Amino acid sequence: MTISSSTIGLKPRHVAVIMDGNGRWAKERGLPRIQGHKKGVNTASEIVEASIEAGIEYLTLYAFSLENWKRPRTEIKSLMSILKGFLKENLSKLDEKNIRFIPIGSLENLTKGIQKLLISAKEKTAGNTGLNLVLALSYGSRTEIVDGVKSFVKDVMNNETKLDDLNEKTFSKYLYTKDVPDPDMVIRTSGEMRLSNFLLYQASYAEIWVTDVYWPDFHKEIFFKALDDYASRSRRYGGL
Repeated sequence: MTISSSTIGLKPRHVAVIMDGNGRWAKERGLPRIQGHKKGVNTASEIVEASIEAGIEYLTLYAFSLENWKRPRTEIKSLMSILKGFLKENLSKLDEKNIRFIPIGSLENLTKGIQKLLISAKEKTAGNTGLNLVLALSYGSRTEIVDGVKSFVKDVMNNETKLDDLNEKTFSKYLYTKDVPDPDMVIRTSGEMRLSNFLLYQASYAEIWVTDVYWPDFHKEIFFKALDDYASRSRRYGGL
């Protein structure tokens, strides 16, 4: 399947994805949950390639939420191991493909080793001009908003800005996504009908597309189907 000519003209600039269903995918196959997460990494790589092919400028992947820290310690340890391996194995590939890597979230919760890898990947790819790959790790939108408020108040107290200067546009500069445009489209896999504390401020007018397919089975053709659906919609932003 290829993207239609209509989609090329009306493609979203920024697609954000809630990658859900790894554990259920594994359970239905009698496999350990970690196998679903490993398969999900392969899917993420495929969608990165598909985004480049489609000419998407920004792709945000919701990889690990703040709430995910509540999971069993063994699962978290395995997830962090997968993340560390992915970063080590793909840093050079990201650079070769001209991808700019942008990690967001409460990254201080991650191990020092992973933080170092994230910083290295961000710095090494900072000058790249292709796809902007945003990885949301230890991320929670409510916490992001609270952190943004604290940062703004701090600037006011330090006389670096004024309370009257606060508006939607200026506040967005205090969010983790300050260098990233708002998502035009949010895709969620596994059929769940919720945002799960993901980009609540930024996705206010994003088009939402949900599929029952679990993330490990999500592939390029389904991604292109979502883009085709986006192309058929009329974005009115509350107007007529």
